[in-house]
Amino acid sequence: MKPQRALISVWDKTGIVEFARELAQRGVEILSTSKTAKLLNENGIKTIEVADFTGSPEILGGRVKTLHPKIFAGILSYRKEPDILPIDIVVVSLYPFEENLKRGLPFEEMIELIDIGGVSLLRAAAKNYEHVAVVPEPRFLEYVVNDLRREGDVTLATRKLLAAETFALVTHYDAVISEYVAGRFERPRFGTYLNRSFVKAMSLRYGENPHQQGFYYSDPLGELEIKQLWGKELSYNNLLDIDSTVAMLAAFEANVCTIVKHNTPCGAALDPDQKTAYVKALSCDPKSAYGGIVGFNRRLLRATAEEIVKPFYEVVVAPEIDPEALELLKQKKNLRVVEYSGWLSRVQMRTALSGVLVQDADYGHDTGEQWKVVSARKPTDDEMRDLRFAWQVTQFVRSNAIVLALANTTVGIGAGQMSRVDSAEIAIKKSEGRCAGSVMASDGYFPFRDSIDIAAAHAITAAIEPGGSIRDPEVIKAADEQNIALVFTGTRHFRH
Repeated sequence: MKPQRALISVWDKTGIVEFARELAQRGVEILSTSKTAKLLNENGIKTIEVADFTGSPEILGGRVKTLHPKIFAGILSYRKEPDILPIDIVVVSLYPFEENLKRGLPFEEMIELIDIGGVSLLRAAAKNYEHVAVVPEPRFLEYVVNDLRREGDVTLATRKLLAAETFALVTHYDAVISEYVAGRFERPRFGTYLNRSFVKAMSLRYGENPHQQGFYYSDPLGELEIKQLWGKELSYNNLLDIDSTVAMLAAFEANVCTIVKHNTPCGAALDPDQKTAYVKALSCDPKSAYGGIVGFNRRLLRATAEEIVKPFYEVVVAPEIDPEALELLKQKKNLRVVEYSGWLSRVQMRTALSGVLVQDADYGHDTGEQWKVVSARKPTDDEMRDLRFAWQVTQFVRSNAIVLALANTTVGIGAGQMSRVDSAEIAIKKSEGRCAGSVMASDGYFPFRDSIDIAAAHAITAAIEPGGSIRDPEVIKAADEQNIALVFTGTRHFRH
């Protein structure tokens, strides 16, 4: 395909002068829209404006420039029509809709950044890849130049590649607009079509295991941002654990420290003093904390960093890192230090079968307004405080989840077991005798009284669970027999 004619209409003019000069030197006729034509002419590159080529001036303040039969016939022709002037190269960069999303522009301004002609040109050129080379972004200009210099034309292999990249770009562009507009036109959140698009933000060393490829794609409309300040590249598993850590940190308004391992917490604590909160969180299960992620919902201070550098962690996460704390953390060459801002998506997605499962995210604060004390004995103020804390933690523990807490500190966590009573036994074992006087939280209802009986045998004084089992009366009876205060929340927090 030795090109005769090229159409250039770009918002992003990176590299376009050099590219156009390369075409002109090869005798390629260049058509261009007004602003691009002005730039090329100023650089001594002969250009024919689209309006002169079609005989139709731009109208509606530039809203309509390239939407003309002569343009689209030239792109889409089969090269057998003697009365149609072919256009063999189409170079278009779209209006920067995505780049302006986070500038907070008024809706009326964002609407004007929705490209119509550019998308149409790209789609038409990609469709006719057998005869047309399409360039949808400046990074692809070199593909065409390299072919022209090496082969004298643009090869079919390159045209196919560029067409595939173009269709992907156009689909992404439309998906971002669709999601943005839907949020302002009150479209149902879970409509017939799920239009979400993500951009490759990070290549990972591998996936969960070395034999799996791994990448991180970010959501252009996402509100959460992370910034790595120190350490080697983040891994697939690191990012999963950071997600769980940030979600958990956001669930607490008070000063909290969480330690996450394998996507579930192995320690958490509330305390006005950050260093103390960390020491308490670590005390829950220091063995499991090895190689985990430690997170804070406040600025990380030097005094806390002095403690963090003692064990081995993969990642430290906080909304802000004090410069002196960062210098201390940099002593650990294998430690990754990450700042985060914003918040996680309200919608969760995961692949399943040949599609995706979508749901509302289970984040946030449980006010306790629907809670009911169902036992004869009511919880003391201290017990209720710890019940609230333990219940909040269970949201982030793999089901079946059991959390033991005392003085706003986890003392034992049982996670991911097929039997709830097994999780209770693991949590008690993990507590190493510190569960006496603690409270127990369960993410799902107790199907039998056995968990209550085990709790009583280890001096656990109160329990909180959703309720809703056909054996609730049996469980309540057990609590009364054991003098355990029992609270039903009416809400379940499974995390599979």
